[in-house]
Amino acid sequence: MRRREVLSVLGAAAAWPLTARAQGQKIHKVGILNLGPTSSEVGLKRGLRELGYAEGRNIIFETRYANGRQERLGELAKELLTLGVDLIASSTTQAIEAIRNLNATIPIVMTATSDPIGSGLIDNLSRPGNTTGVTLLSSDVAGKRVELLKEVAPHVSRIAVLAYKNHPPTALMFKETQAAARVLQIEVQLLEVDAVDIEVAFEAARKSNAQAMVVQQSVAFVTHIPRIAALAGKYHLPSIHEIRAYPVAGGLMSYGTNIENLGFRAAIFVDKILKGTKADDLPVEQPTRFELVINLKAAKALDLAIPPTLLARADEVIE
Repeated sequence: MRRREVLSVLGAAAAWPLTARAQGQKIHKVGILNLGPTSSEVGLKRGLRELGYAEGRNIIFETRYANGRQERLGELAKELLTLGVDLIASSTTQAIEAIRNLNATIPIVMTATSDPIGSGLIDNLSRPGNTTGVTLLSSDVAGKRVELLKEVAPHVSRIAVLAYKNHPPTALMFKETQAAARVLQIEVQLLEVDAVDIEVAFEAARKSNAQAMVVQQSVAFVTHIPRIAALAGKYHLPSIHEIRAYPVAGGLMSYGTNIENLGFRAAIFVDKILKGTKADDLPVEQPTRFELVINLKAAKALDLAIPPTLLARADEVIE
């Protein structure tokens, strides 16, 4: 992202004199809790640097990953709370639930959660309580991914949906996927697995004669992106994903918002809360731009011809 784009995203906050904010400030302690590493965390730290925060000088990050194990989120949340962090940032719905079960008042900044209202994290976007930040709008565009998959592979009549087990946003996203599939006369099969059982899901998709796959995004899948992309090729399943990292790794295509940029936006929420603004006074933001990324090499391996009209609409074509 170019400098002028950075200033545009951050608005007036980015133009504040850095030295003025660095002098006389306490060292803030920010907790980060996720199932695993995510690009939203990269964006968050980049945004905070643009806002004048320097790690070790006026901010300290206490980062905890559960390495895909949901059962560890409670103990990690307790650990962060014991350390006396000023707020906790997270893109993992289950992590936010774990924090709130232990402490209902600490501010939480969502850096890229799928469906905070449907998951019960907040009641409304305007007055979100102690949990605010940015959302992916994953469920709202889930149906669009089915439409795009059908456009690329018109022969498809049965789709498998790969989802992370016990992921709260799954139900609503799957409902939207089903609704779109019904209109297109496509059968849909939900496969919920732990990260270690991903190939089991692909084998189940093959046995059920699925002809394509929709992969629902979860932080737990991030470290397995190359593996998921490779398995889609191995099982000859055209696949569509939510984030760009999949087609970059060899998957067919993705449609969704830029996760790192969402984390970048979340930095504004962290900054304002650290300066005294209540989380409830910061409405949750939703993305307004969605990117279509297509991998032509993957399409060729799957014997698919991408329609020229779709290529023209793509934000990025990987050759």
